Formats: sequence, structure tokens, C-alpha cells
Amino acid sequence: MAGPILITGAGSGFGKEAALRLAAAGHRVIAGVEIIAQVSSVRAEARERGVELRVEKLDVTDPGDRERAWTWEVEVLLNNAGVSEGGATADIPEERLRRQFEVNVFGPVLLTQGIARQMAARRSGRIIFMSSVAGLTVDPFTGAYAGSKHAVEAFADALDQELAEFGVTVATINPGPFLTGFNDTMFETWKEWRDDPAERLYDYAELAFPHEQYDPEPVFERTVRVLLGEESRYRNLLPEEMEPQARQQVDALWDRKLNDGSRPALVQKAYDISPATPVRD
Repeated sequence: MAGPILITGAGSGFGKEAALRLAAAGHRVIAGVEIIAQVSSVRAEARERGVELRVEKLDVTDPGDRERAWTWEVEVLLNNAGVSEGGATADIPEERLRRQFEVNVFGPVLLTQGIARQMAARRSGRIIFMSSVAGLTVDPFTGAYAGSKHAVEAFADALDQELAEFGVTVATINPGPFLTGFNDTMFETWKEWRDDPAERLYDYAELAFPHEQYDPEPVFERTVRVLLGEESRYRNLLPEEMEPQARQQVDALWDRKLNDGSRPALVQKAYDISPATPVRD
């Protein structure tokens, strides 16, 4: 591999673990982190694990950071940086909605533009988007996040078709509900809203992420395989056992009728479930 693997959003979660595992296997990796404080913490973790990992500040919404990343001659790009805003679509404040798309869509796509042109000129490279099952299906209270991931799916699909003749491959990774803390904090973002709680449709203190969650190990493993070009599938939905369910949900939209005014099951489950509920074997 000529150039390095660049992973954005590598300060935590899937991105950080993938960066550390690839570095441990001897690959050249640049771990891009959002804030400068994460640089030292990720470097320290790399030292503890005995791996050589280059860590750089890379806020994908910062034009200066993006331009600097274009000088790194990246061979493989994982667009992993992302945030999740929970809440009913009618309630989410404007600035929070815009932030959702700046981080998850506009920043990654603008970063990708410069790197994609370089890859096309070299006629080699891989671009991977850390999407979500929420890029294919939608749950209540996740409209903003799912909307951003649906947009990511569209850009990834277009890029795959546009870059094919230039020797560049594109893929998506679509995690379902994995227990990393990401999903549960999505249902706590309302605490930062600057609005009038009395005007909200819902009391978010009563709601939690409406799914049992899986151990994240399969995502770590598949992400490494996709980045190294060891996986030929364009879309990588995990856990694999959720794929039939996701396909069924997408297909069901063709026959869906107007709602009958009753509360949907997943809305009720958001009331009934406890945060961070694991999947039971």
C-alpha cells in the first residue's frame, strides 16, 4: 500500500479501535481526531498497546483541517467521524439539526472531494463511509441522524459509480445497534437544547434508545477487512443476522398505508426499555 490509511473520528468508538488494530498489524495509519485534546489521549493509548500510530487533529467541518489532510497522500479513507442527534423531528432545534448534517454529511463529503481527485489521478485508492443501518431504515426519534446517513448513502453510491473508471473503489459499513455508548448518548442530546421544554411534543427524560444492543466486535473485524480490501461487498451491514430484517423494512415501505392514529410499537418501546440494554443470547 503506497499511502497511509486515514480514519476520521478516530478519537473514540469504531474509528479508534480500527486505527489501533491496523497499526498493530504494521499498517501506516493516520488517526484523525476532532479536538486537540484527543491527540494526546489516543497517542497514549497507542503507546500502551505498543503500536506506532500517527494522530492528527482533523475536524471534518474545519476547512483548514481538510486542506491539510489533502497533503497526506491518502491511499485509503474511512469517513468515520459522526454525531447523533436524537429527538422528534418536530422538536429538534435548528442549530442542532444543522450541526448533524455539517458533521455527518457536508464535512466528510468536502474532505472526500480533494482526496478522491488525488486517488483518481493515481488511479488507485479506496473510500469507505461508516454509514449505519439508519442509512437504510428509520426509527422514531432518529430522523435527524437517519436523514444524515441516508444522505451519506446517496453520496457513496454516486461516488462508487463516478470513480469506477479511475480505479477507485467505494464501500459502506452499516452497523446496527451496537453497545458503544453512541446510541444511548443520542437520546441525551436534548439536555443541551436551548428551547422551551414546555413546547416539546415529548418528555425526553422518559425515553431511551429503542433497541437491545450488540457487542461491537464484529464491526471492528469487518471494518479492518474492508479497509484492507479483503471484503468484496459494497454494503456491509452488521450484525449480519439483521440483514433480512433491514431488507424487509425497506421493502415494506412500498405497501405502507397512512397511520391509524395509534402509537407505533417502537415509540412505546422507547418508553419501556432501559438505556444500554444488551442483546440476550
